[in-house]
Amino acid sequence: MFHKEGQKIITITFILIIAIVLLSEQFININWLKWILQVGALVFLILILQFFRNPTRKTIKSFNDILAPVDGKVVVIEEVEETEYFKGKRKQVSIFMSPINVHVTRYAASGVIKYSKYHPGKYLVAWHPKASTENERTTVVINTPKFGDILYRQIAGALAKRIVNYAEVGDNVQQGDDAGFIKFGSRVDLYLPLDSTITVKLNQKVVGAKTCIATMPSSNER
Repeated sequence: MFHKEGQKIITITFILIIAIVLLSEQFININWLKWILQVGALVFLILILQFFRNPTRKTIKSFNDILAPVDGKVVVIEEVEETEYFKGKRKQVSIFMSPINVHVTRYAASGVIKYSKYHPGKYLVAWHPKASTENERTTVVINTPKFGDILYRQIAGALAKRIVNYAEVGDNVQQGDDAGFIKFGSRVDLYLPLDSTITVKLNQKVVGAKTCIATMPSSNER
């Protein structure tokens, strides 16, 4: 299955590949050059199809857990000052996606969208310390039953030139459902309450809508 955001690019790529194969057969008499062009075109098609794949994920929904919003590697776990919405300290967990990862963004928790805003910006590499405040990005806040307000931020990278965000204020969203897409390499930051317990480690690989990122202790454990 492929994501709907890739339909146009996949169609154009198919047309280009067919054109390359037909034209090389018609006009190129050097076998090794023809072979390089055709194999290169096929490899490019495979890369495009892989990038826009959208595997079905059966999510076990839980108000007690925050699930990974994307596939990738955990690159940041720290306490920070979140200045856009909370204007206070939060626990930040950042997940970096390479071009070979699934790039679908999924809701990390069920709840109601309280805030959704797009910010134009730069295209620094996604792991740059200033990427979360200077790159093109979207900020979304979900009000959840157990964690209260949580924030996630889709951040464009050096290659990512378009962020797709489906969250609209007032939407009632379900954990694991499709929340958007980031094209060609990027990062997602999560900002969680200080009393939440982070359940992942730095450099750990996570799976969107599957891996638990954080839990909230019961009231008698706090």
